[in-house]
Amino acid sequence: MNVLIAPDSYKESLSAKQVAEAMALGVQEAIPEANCSLLPFSDGGEGAFEVLETLNLGKTIQVKAQDPLGRTLVAPYFDFTNSDTVWIELSQASGLALLKPQEQNPLYTSTFGTGLQIKHAIEAGKRSIILGIGGSATHDVASGIFTALGGKLFDINESELKACGLALQSCVKIDTRELLPQLEQTTFTVACDVSNPLTGPNGAAHIYAKQKGANPDTIILLEKATQDFGNLLERHSKKHIITVEGAAAAGGTAAGMLAFTHAELKNGFDILADLTNITEKIKQADLIITGEGRTDEQSQFGKVPFRIAELAERHQKPVLLYSGGLTASEVTLRKAGFKAAFALKTGAISLEYAKSHAFALLQEKVASTINAYI
Repeated sequence: MNVLIAPDSYKESLSAKQVAEAMALGVQEAIPEANCSLLPFSDGGEGAFEVLETLNLGKTIQVKAQDPLGRTLVAPYFDFTNSDTVWIELSQASGLALLKPQEQNPLYTSTFGTGLQIKHAIEAGKRSIILGIGGSATHDVASGIFTALGGKLFDINESELKACGLALQSCVKIDTRELLPQLEQTTFTVACDVSNPLTGPNGAAHIYAKQKGANPDTIILLEKATQDFGNLLERHSKKHIITVEGAAAAGGTAAGMLAFTHAELKNGFDILADLTNITEKIKQADLIITGEGRTDEQSQFGKVPFRIAELAERHQKPVLLYSGGLTASEVTLRKAGFKAAFALKTGAISLEYAKSHAFALLQEKVASTINAYI
Protein backbone atom coordinates (compact mmCIF):
# COMPACT_ATOMS: atom_id res chain seq x y z
CA MET A 1 0.00 0.00 0.00
CA ASN A 2 1.44 3.36 -1.08
CA VAL A 3 0.69 6.23 1.28
CA LEU A 4 1.54 9.81 0.33
CA ILE A 5 1.97 12.02 3.40
CA ALA A 6 1.79 15.69 2.41
CA PRO A 7 0.98 18.00 5.34
CA ASP A 8 1.59 21.68 6.03
CA SER A 9 3.20 22.69 9.32
CA TYR A 10 1.44 22.95 12.66
CA LYS A 11 2.42 26.53 13.38
CA GLU A 12 3.91 27.17 16.84
CA SER A 13 4.22 23.41 17.28
CA LEU A 14 5.66 21.25 14.49
CA SER A 15 7.35 21.92 11.16
CA ALA A 16 5.81 20.29 8.10
CA LYS A 17 8.64 17.75 8.10
CA GLN A 18 7.95 16.84 11.73
CA VAL A 19 4.24 16.52 11.01
CA ALA A 20 4.98 14.18 8.11
CA GLU A 21 7.34 12.09 10.26
CA ALA A 22 4.78 11.70 13.04
CA MET A 23 2.12 10.70 10.53
CA ALA A 24 4.46 8.14 8.94
CA LEU A 25 5.21 6.54 12.31
CA GLY A 26 1.48 6.27 12.95
CA VAL A 27 0.88 4.66 9.56
CA GLN A 28 3.70 2.14 10.04
CA GLU A 29 2.47 1.29 13.51
CA ALA A 30 -0.98 0.46 12.14
CA ILE A 31 0.05 -0.92 8.73
CA PRO A 32 3.65 -2.24 8.91
CA GLU A 33 3.70 -3.18 5.24
CA ALA A 34 2.72 0.34 4.07
CA ASN A 35 5.15 2.23 1.83
CA CYS A 36 5.14 5.85 3.03
CA SER A 37 6.28 8.71 0.81
CA LEU A 38 6.85 11.92 2.79
CA LEU A 39 6.25 15.27 1.12
CA PRO A 40 6.15 18.10 3.69
CA PHE A 41 4.33 20.91 1.93
CA SER A 42 3.71 24.65 2.01
CA ASP A 43 1.50 27.24 0.37
CA GLY A 44 4.62 29.00 -0.89
CA GLY A 45 5.15 31.22 2.14
CA GLU A 46 7.15 30.28 5.18
CA GLY A 47 8.10 26.61 5.06
CA ALA A 48 8.80 26.29 1.34
CA PHE A 49 12.52 25.85 2.06
CA GLU A 50 11.76 22.71 3.99
CA VAL A 51 9.89 21.22 1.04
CA LEU A 52 12.74 21.95 -1.35
CA GLU A 53 15.43 20.66 1.01
CA THR A 54 13.51 17.47 1.78
CA LEU A 55 13.36 16.68 -1.94
CA ASN A 56 17.10 17.43 -2.41
CA LEU A 57 16.35 19.82 -5.26
CA GLY A 58 19.39 21.96 -4.56
CA LYS A 59 21.32 23.62 -1.78
CA THR A 60 20.96 26.47 0.67
CA ILE A 61 23.15 29.55 0.19
CA GLN A 62 23.88 31.77 3.18
CA VAL A 63 24.09 35.50 2.52
CA LYS A 64 25.05 38.50 4.64
CA ALA A 65 21.95 40.68 4.74
CA GLN A 66 19.93 42.88 7.10
CA ASP A 67 16.87 42.34 9.25
CA PRO A 68 13.78 44.61 8.87
CA LEU A 69 15.41 47.28 11.06
CA GLY A 70 18.75 47.25 9.28
CA ARG A 71 20.73 45.03 11.66
CA THR A 72 23.21 42.63 10.11
CA LEU A 73 22.22 38.99 9.87
CA VAL A 74 22.92 35.95 7.72
CA ALA A 75 19.92 34.81 5.68
CA PRO A 76 19.56 31.77 3.39
CA TYR A 77 18.10 31.32 -0.04
CA PHE A 78 17.63 28.11 -2.02
CA ASP A 79 19.68 27.46 -5.15
CA PHE A 80 18.25 24.81 -7.48
CA THR A 81 20.73 22.29 -8.88
CA ASN A 82 21.85 22.87 -12.49
CA SER A 83 19.50 25.81 -12.84
CA ASP A 84 19.53 29.59 -13.00
CA THR A 85 16.56 29.61 -10.60
CA VAL A 86 16.58 30.38 -6.88
CA TRP A 87 13.89 30.54 -4.22
CA ILE A 88 14.08 33.47 -1.81
CA GLU A 89 11.77 33.74 1.19
CA LEU A 90 11.08 37.29 2.27
CA SER A 91 10.64 36.11 5.86
CA GLN A 92 14.30 35.09 6.10
CA ALA A 93 15.54 38.70 6.13
CA SER A 94 12.36 40.79 6.33
CA GLY A 95 10.12 38.64 8.48
CA LEU A 96 8.01 39.57 11.47
CA ALA A 97 9.49 36.68 13.47
CA LEU A 98 12.89 38.43 13.39
CA LEU A 99 11.60 41.26 15.60
CA LYS A 100 10.61 41.47 19.23
CA PRO A 101 6.98 42.55 19.74
CA GLN A 102 8.03 46.03 20.86
CA GLU A 103 10.11 46.44 17.67
CA GLN A 104 7.27 45.71 15.28
CA ASN A 105 6.20 48.86 13.43
CA PRO A 106 5.63 48.95 9.66
CA LEU A 107 6.54 52.64 9.52
CA TYR A 108 10.18 51.77 10.10
CA THR A 109 10.72 48.26 8.74
CA SER A 110 12.15 47.57 5.31
CA THR A 111 12.62 44.80 2.73
CA PHE A 112 16.18 46.02 2.07
CA GLY A 113 17.65 42.79 3.48
CA THR A 114 15.64 40.69 1.03
CA GLY A 115 16.93 42.97 -1.70
CA LEU A 116 20.50 42.12 -0.66
CA GLN A 117 19.68 38.42 -1.04
CA ILE A 118 18.23 39.08 -4.49
CA LYS A 119 21.30 41.11 -5.44
CA HIS A 120 23.60 38.26 -4.35
CA ALA A 121 21.67 35.76 -6.45
CA ILE A 122 21.65 37.99 -9.53
CA GLU A 123 25.36 38.71 -9.25
CA ALA A 124 25.90 34.94 -8.97
CA GLY A 125 24.31 34.57 -12.40
CA LYS A 126 20.75 33.66 -11.43
CA ARG A 127 18.12 35.02 -13.79
CA SER A 128 14.93 33.39 -12.50
CA ILE A 129 13.91 34.24 -8.96
CA ILE A 130 10.93 32.84 -7.10
CA LEU A 131 10.05 35.12 -4.21
CA GLY A 132 7.93 33.75 -1.39
CA ILE A 133 6.46 36.69 0.51
CA GLY A 134 4.75 35.22 3.57
CA GLY A 135 5.54 36.38 7.11
CA SER A 136 6.49 39.97 6.27
CA ALA A 137 7.27 42.58 8.93
CA THR A 138 7.14 45.35 6.34
CA HIS A 139 4.90 47.80 4.54
CA ASP A 140 7.34 49.47 2.15
CA VAL A 141 5.83 48.33 -1.19
CA ALA A 142 9.16 46.61 -2.06
CA SER A 143 10.98 49.96 -1.99
CA GLY A 144 13.62 48.36 0.25
CA ILE A 145 14.26 45.68 -2.35
CA PHE A 146 14.41 48.39 -5.02
CA THR A 147 17.01 50.44 -3.17
CA ALA A 148 19.13 47.38 -2.34
CA LEU A 149 19.31 46.75 -6.08
CA GLY A 150 20.59 50.26 -6.72
CA GLY A 151 17.40 52.26 -7.10
CA LYS A 152 16.88 55.54 -5.29
CA LEU A 153 13.91 57.40 -3.82
CA PHE A 154 13.77 61.18 -3.41
CA ASP A 155 11.52 63.65 -1.62
CA ILE A 156 10.37 67.03 -2.87
CA ASN A 157 13.64 68.63 -1.75
CA GLU A 158 15.71 66.12 -3.79
CA SER A 159 16.88 64.47 -0.57
CA GLU A 160 17.39 60.73 -0.85
CA LEU A 161 15.03 58.66 1.29
CA LYS A 162 15.78 55.49 3.22
CA ALA A 163 13.16 52.94 2.18
CA CYS A 164 10.54 52.09 4.82
CA GLY A 165 6.81 52.54 5.32
CA LEU A 166 7.18 56.12 6.53
CA ALA A 167 9.18 57.12 3.44
CA LEU A 168 6.25 56.32 1.16
CA GLN A 169 4.47 59.54 2.16
CA SER A 170 7.47 61.70 1.19
CA CYS A 171 8.59 60.02 -2.02
CA VAL A 172 7.94 62.03 -5.18
CA LYS A 173 10.67 60.68 -7.46
CA ILE A 174 11.95 57.22 -8.40
CA ASP A 175 15.47 57.00 -9.87
CA THR A 176 16.47 53.81 -11.72
CA ARG A 177 19.75 55.00 -13.27
CA GLU A 178 21.97 52.99 -10.91
CA LEU A 179 19.89 49.83 -10.82
CA LEU A 180 21.79 46.57 -11.14
CA PRO A 181 22.08 46.20 -14.95
CA GLN A 182 21.44 42.43 -14.84
CA LEU A 183 17.99 43.16 -13.41
CA GLU A 184 16.72 43.80 -16.93
CA GLN A 185 17.41 40.15 -17.85
CA THR A 186 15.98 38.75 -14.59
CA THR A 187 12.43 37.48 -14.16
CA PHE A 188 10.56 37.12 -10.88
CA THR A 189 7.74 34.82 -9.89
CA VAL A 190 6.11 36.14 -6.73
CA ALA A 191 4.34 33.49 -4.67
CA CYS A 192 1.16 35.31 -3.75
CA ASP A 193 -1.90 33.72 -2.16
CA VAL A 194 -4.10 36.71 -1.42
CA SER A 195 -6.38 38.65 -3.73
CA ASN A 196 -6.39 42.03 -1.98
CA PRO A 197 -5.66 45.20 -3.99
CA LEU A 198 -2.92 47.52 -2.81
CA THR A 199 -5.17 50.15 -1.19
CA GLY A 200 -8.69 50.68 0.05
CA PRO A 201 -10.68 48.95 2.82
CA ASN A 202 -9.35 45.56 1.71
CA GLY A 203 -5.85 46.81 0.96
CA ALA A 204 -2.46 46.33 2.57
CA ALA A 205 -2.78 48.95 5.31
CA HIS A 206 -6.31 48.19 6.51
CA ILE A 207 -6.05 44.40 6.35
CA TYR A 208 -2.45 43.55 7.18
CA ALA A 209 -0.66 46.44 8.90
CA LYS A 210 -2.16 45.80 12.35
CA GLN A 211 -0.55 42.37 12.60
CA LYS A 212 2.80 44.04 11.90
CA GLY A 213 2.48 46.42 14.82
CA ALA A 214 0.50 49.33 13.37
CA ASN A 215 -1.95 51.27 15.54
CA PRO A 216 -5.07 52.94 14.08
CA ASP A 217 -3.28 56.24 13.38
CA THR A 218 -0.43 54.41 11.65
CA ILE A 219 -2.89 52.51 9.49
CA ILE A 220 -4.49 55.78 8.33
CA LEU A 221 -1.07 57.25 7.56
CA LEU A 222 0.04 54.15 5.66
CA GLU A 223 -3.16 54.01 3.62
CA LYS A 224 -2.71 57.58 2.37
CA ALA A 225 1.02 57.14 1.80
CA THR A 226 0.51 53.86 -0.06
CA GLN A 227 -2.10 55.41 -2.32
CA ASP A 228 0.26 58.26 -3.20
CA PHE A 229 3.22 55.93 -3.71
CA GLY A 230 1.05 53.56 -5.74
CA ASN A 231 0.09 56.41 -8.05
CA LEU A 232 3.78 57.27 -8.41
CA LEU A 233 4.58 53.64 -9.24
CA GLU A 234 1.91 53.56 -11.92
CA ARG A 235 3.24 56.74 -13.54
CA HIS A 236 6.81 55.45 -13.33
CA SER A 237 6.16 51.93 -14.63
CA LYS A 238 3.25 52.73 -16.95
CA LYS A 239 1.52 49.66 -15.50
CA HIS A 240 -1.73 49.21 -13.61
CA ILE A 241 -0.58 48.29 -10.10
CA ILE A 242 -2.97 49.49 -7.41
CA THR A 243 -6.01 47.40 -8.31
CA VAL A 244 -4.19 44.19 -9.29
CA GLU A 245 -5.41 41.19 -7.30
CA GLY A 246 -2.75 40.30 -4.75
CA ALA A 247 -0.95 43.66 -4.92
CA ALA A 248 -1.39 44.10 -1.15
CA ALA A 249 0.61 41.00 -0.26
CA ALA A 250 3.47 41.50 2.22
CA GLY A 251 2.85 45.21 2.74
CA GLY A 252 2.61 45.87 -0.98
CA THR A 253 5.74 43.87 -1.86
CA ALA A 254 3.77 42.24 -4.67
CA ALA A 255 2.81 45.65 -6.08
CA GLY A 256 6.37 46.95 -5.88
CA MET A 257 7.81 43.88 -7.59
CA LEU A 258 5.32 44.31 -10.44
CA ALA A 259 6.40 47.93 -10.84
CA PHE A 260 10.14 47.65 -10.30
CA THR A 261 10.93 44.33 -12.03
CA HIS A 262 9.80 41.85 -14.64
CA ALA A 263 7.50 39.97 -12.30
CA GLU A 264 4.34 37.90 -12.30
CA LEU A 265 2.19 36.91 -9.35
CA LYS A 266 1.44 33.20 -9.05
CA ASN A 267 -0.25 31.05 -6.44
CA GLY A 268 2.41 29.67 -4.10
CA PHE A 269 0.88 26.22 -3.89
CA ASP A 270 0.86 25.97 -7.69
CA ILE A 271 4.54 26.89 -7.87
CA LEU A 272 5.52 24.21 -5.37
CA ALA A 273 3.14 21.69 -6.95
CA ASP A 274 5.01 22.10 -10.24
CA LEU A 275 8.44 21.92 -8.60
CA THR A 276 7.61 18.80 -6.59
CA ASN A 277 5.56 17.01 -9.27
CA ILE A 278 2.92 16.36 -6.62
CA THR A 279 0.26 15.39 -9.16
CA GLU A 280 2.29 12.36 -10.26
CA LYS A 281 2.88 11.40 -6.63
CA ILE A 282 -0.86 11.57 -5.97
CA LYS A 283 -1.55 9.34 -8.98
CA GLN A 284 0.83 6.69 -7.61
CA ALA A 285 -0.65 6.73 -4.09
CA ASP A 286 -3.37 4.47 -2.72
CA LEU A 287 -4.05 6.85 0.18
CA ILE A 288 -3.13 10.47 0.89
CA ILE A 289 -2.74 11.97 4.35
CA THR A 290 -2.54 15.70 4.92
CA GLY A 291 -3.05 18.25 7.68
CA GLU A 292 -2.36 21.70 9.09
CA GLY A 293 -2.24 23.42 12.45
CA ARG A 294 -5.84 24.61 12.34
CA THR A 295 -8.54 23.77 9.86
CA ASP A 296 -11.46 26.21 9.89
CA GLU A 297 -13.93 27.55 7.35
CA GLN A 298 -11.25 29.82 5.86
CA SER A 299 -9.03 26.84 5.08
CA GLN A 300 -11.17 25.98 2.07
CA PHE A 301 -9.91 29.12 0.34
CA GLY A 302 -6.55 27.81 -0.81
CA LYS A 303 -4.94 26.20 2.25
CA VAL A 304 -2.63 23.25 1.61
CA PRO A 305 -4.91 20.37 2.72
CA PHE A 306 -7.79 21.60 0.61
CA ARG A 307 -5.63 22.09 -2.47
CA ILE A 308 -4.24 18.57 -2.01
CA ALA A 309 -7.76 17.21 -1.60
CA GLU A 310 -8.74 18.98 -4.81
CA LEU A 311 -5.90 17.29 -6.73
CA ALA A 312 -6.65 13.92 -5.13
CA GLU A 313 -10.32 14.11 -6.07
CA ARG A 314 -9.39 14.58 -9.72
CA HIS A 315 -7.64 11.21 -9.61
CA GLN A 316 -10.17 9.54 -7.30
CA LYS A 317 -7.74 9.05 -4.43
CA PRO A 318 -8.94 9.00 -0.80
CA VAL A 319 -7.65 11.71 1.54
CA LEU A 320 -7.51 11.76 5.33
CA LEU A 321 -7.06 15.04 7.21
CA TYR A 322 -5.29 15.31 10.59
CA SER A 323 -5.13 18.83 11.98
CA GLY A 324 -4.16 20.33 15.31
CA GLY A 325 -7.52 22.05 15.66
CA LEU A 326 -10.61 21.40 13.58
CA THR A 327 -13.60 23.74 13.41
CA ALA A 328 -14.55 23.46 9.73
CA SER A 329 -18.04 22.02 9.27
CA GLU A 330 -18.68 18.49 8.12
CA VAL A 331 -20.34 19.93 5.02
CA THR A 332 -17.19 21.90 4.13
CA LEU A 333 -14.94 18.90 4.72
CA ARG A 334 -17.16 16.52 2.78
CA LYS A 335 -17.49 18.97 -0.10
CA ALA A 336 -13.70 19.22 -0.26
CA GLY A 337 -13.45 15.46 -0.65
CA PHE A 338 -11.94 14.37 2.65
CA LYS A 339 -12.82 10.78 3.50
CA ALA A 340 -12.42 11.61 7.20
CA ALA A 341 -10.97 14.40 9.35
CA PHE A 342 -9.47 14.32 12.84
CA ALA A 343 -8.28 16.86 15.40
CA LEU A 344 -5.52 16.53 17.98
CA LYS A 345 -7.10 19.22 20.16
CA THR A 346 -10.27 17.82 21.66
CA GLY A 347 -12.35 19.00 24.59
CA ALA A 348 -10.36 16.89 27.03
CA ILE A 349 -6.99 18.35 25.96
CA SER A 350 -5.80 21.91 26.57
CA LEU A 351 -4.33 23.92 23.73
CA GLU A 352 -0.98 24.17 25.53
CA TYR A 353 -0.81 20.41 26.02
CA ALA A 354 -1.79 19.75 22.40
CA LYS A 355 0.96 22.06 21.13
CA SER A 356 3.70 20.71 23.37
CA HIS A 357 2.77 17.04 22.77
CA ALA A 358 1.69 17.35 19.14
CA PHE A 359 4.16 14.82 17.71
CA ALA A 360 3.09 11.98 20.02
CA LEU A 361 -0.59 12.89 19.81
CA LEU A 362 -0.46 12.92 16.02
CA GLN A 363 1.33 9.60 15.77
CA GLU A 364 -1.19 8.03 18.14
CA LYS A 365 -4.18 9.56 16.33
CA VAL A 366 -3.05 8.26 12.94
CA ALA A 367 -2.22 4.79 14.30
CA SER A 368 -5.60 4.45 16.01
CA THR A 369 -7.78 5.67 13.13
CA ILE A 370 -6.22 4.85 9.78
CA ASN A 371 -7.25 1.19 9.56
CA ALA A 372 -10.93 2.16 9.52
CA TYR A 373 -10.46 4.07 6.26
CA ILE A 374 -8.34 1.81 4.05
